[in-house]
Amino acid sequence: MPVDDPLRRQLDALDSALRGIAGVQSVERVLQLIVDNVRNLVGSRYAALGIQGAFGRIDQFIVSGITPEQRALLGDPPQGLGLLGLIIKEDRPLLIDDIATDPRRYGFPEHHPDMHSLLGVPVRSRGETIGNLYLTDKLSAPVFDAQDQELVERFALHAGIAIENARLHEQVGRLAIVEERARISQDLHDSIIQSLYAISLSLEDLPEIVSEDPAEGAARTDRAIDGIHGTIRDIRNFIMGLQPELLSDADLVTGIQTLAAEFQANTLIDLELQVDVDPADLARMAHDHDAHILAITREMLSNVAKHSEATRATIELTLKGGTLALTVGDNGRGFDVAAARTSSQRGLGNLRARAEQVGGRLILASEEGVGTRVTAAVPISRGDNG
Repeated sequence: MPVDDPLRRQLDALDSALRGIAGVQSVERVLQLIVDNVRNLVGSRYAALGIQGAFGRIDQFIVSGITPEQRALLGDPPQGLGLLGLIIKEDRPLLIDDIATDPRRYGFPEHHPDMHSLLGVPVRSRGETIGNLYLTDKLSAPVFDAQDQELVERFALHAGIAIENARLHEQVGRLAIVEERARISQDLHDSIIQSLYAISLSLEDLPEIVSEDPAEGAARTDRAIDGIHGTIRDIRNFIMGLQPELLSDADLVTGIQTLAAEFQANTLIDLELQVDVDPADLARMAHDHDAHILAITREMLSNVAKHSEATRATIELTLKGGTLALTVGDNGRGFDVAAARTSSQRGLGNLRARAEQVGGRLILASEEGVGTRVTAAVPISRGDNG
């Protein structure tokens, strides 16, 4: 039996409303979209979403259907008393024909719009109520009905998932920032801060040395100046590495080309870039993989600039058998890969962790006096890795 037109329109409207909130990664943005979409879904004059805080009070109150000027006139958001508190307390949907005459209403401030019919529906995530949707004044009928309630309940299930996903995404983002700050702090301590400390020690007794042995004093001063110039170069390399726009705006190849250009502008090392990848193949890679590979490239180049003492370096990007290989090589001093890591080599652990985070692996080859090659091999997609 064919589905009748009203039901089909209703299902289409629900699908459109759900697609409007799916995949949104900002909590603030997804909350506002939920309110706007549910208001359009049911056809109500006003809608609101109250996010519950401690002790059943409303922690956030997002509205749709009134202007910012009207919202400002209303003053502080409701605390969850009266009818709003009743929905929170009973934790179930509520249909009211006319809130203007309901004895349980409470605390309507001056300048509050006239409202009559009300539909309230809890929003749940992981089995717990995290807020409530409130819709008032249905446009096409005097009151909301059971069909409206069922439609909003379906929407609320997905709204809870969208809120949880956005919260998780922001938590992951904050964690990534904390981890990056910790990495930078450790790197600063292991190289730049220690270098400055060593220079300061060499200058502490400089006045006495100058008076006793002017030639040695002059030589020590020259060494300190050279050390300061080297530290300035290291600081410039750090600045070169802190480029969040590369991780969010550029495609992978463009990002690597930009990193290579800035490396050449900030160092005296000749750099050759070789890209043997079809952009159409890279389109199959998840965007967060692009960000991780750019971060790996940035850190590899930073290591070359700070520690290798190289005169030449290469970046190679190739794709073979479903695996993307990013290789950075140099003709620097190299090191014994089997020996214990020095402070200048601990960044390899960061590179290994980044590669593993996207299902890849790090391959290291180095020989003292010859140079180093570091390769991050990353599957182009989950299917190719299986």
